[in-house]
Amino acid sequence: MTSGRQPASYSAAGVDIAAGDRAVELMKASVARTAGPEVIGGIGGFAGLFDASRLTGMRRPLLATSTDGVGTKVVLARRLGRYDTIGLDLVGMVVDDLVVCGAEPLFMTDYLVCGRVQPERIATIVSGIADGCAQAGCALVGGETAEHPGHFAPDDFDIAGAATGVVDADRLLSPELVRAGDVVIAMASSGLHSNGFSLVRAIVDAPESGLDLAGQPAELDRSLGDELLTPTRIYARDCLALAGSCAVRTFAHVTGGGLAANLARVLPPGTDAVLDRATWQPGPVFRLLAERGRVADGDLEQVFNLGVGMVAIVAPADSDRALRLLADRGVPSWALGEIVAGTGNARLVSQHPA
Repeated sequence: MTSGRQPASYSAAGVDIAAGDRAVELMKASVARTAGPEVIGGIGGFAGLFDASRLTGMRRPLLATSTDGVGTKVVLARRLGRYDTIGLDLVGMVVDDLVVCGAEPLFMTDYLVCGRVQPERIATIVSGIADGCAQAGCALVGGETAEHPGHFAPDDFDIAGAATGVVDADRLLSPELVRAGDVVIAMASSGLHSNGFSLVRAIVDAPESGLDLAGQPAELDRSLGDELLTPTRIYARDCLALAGSCAVRTFAHVTGGGLAANLARVLPPGTDAVLDRATWQPGPVFRLLAERGRVADGDLEQVFNLGVGMVAIVAPADSDRALRLLADRGVPSWALGEIVAGTGNARLVSQHPA
């Protein structure tokens, strides 16, 4: 006797194996263009292989690793139906943590999870990751795409990644190198990067803000959605070039927590960083969000990068050279402050120009 119930199957449970296979086929070309001669094999294996034999030429190679995601910026990407930039955000969040210690990114893997595999969308996201890896000079050696029906809504997704880099021990950058008198150099962000988007969404979604992702506020030269999805600037190669030409003590990647908190992470005991707000004007999107969301200045500085995405601490004799090098590489930069005797804190003084 039969009950009339349909037999259980993976597809009935919401997992589309054929769609997953198509997504892999669509992303192969993007992944392949990041592969240098060190990458062994191609996409589809159980593990990515990277020939590390060139590390034998280093005196004492130190491996560095970092992992991160993009946070709730993916929610805005889904709402806007734009998936070509979010992969760049992922790479920037991961590899720019590596270069803080002077490590060169070697390879990266990604993890993408969704409620329903949409092959073209996944291929677009992975193409952005590949673009970011190309900018950072590292290989995308593999990853995982997972379908979690019932856990994620059909159109929901999230991404994360991990990267490995290397630095020779005698070129390691660290707080131990920082001295009073060193100069703090700011490198401009491209916008909000990938932090603070839970607050951004709360502001945008509040009826009293008068904001619409498709609209163009008078303060901006493009739609709000386009502004918010501006991809994270990837500094890896610029930082490595700087460290190779100037006496860089260390870097600080300005992510969640804001400028002062992230810079304090790379200060040794007995020093402070004094940063002058008057040296730069945050981009209009930051003031727009502050005014429409009625966000206090203190909260604003703790959540957003306010236009500073990466900071270098350099020896005073090399500060002018560092600024010239960054300008030649197309990275807006300026002297932000200095290192003084203190208690291991970074503090902002003065006010931003009106």
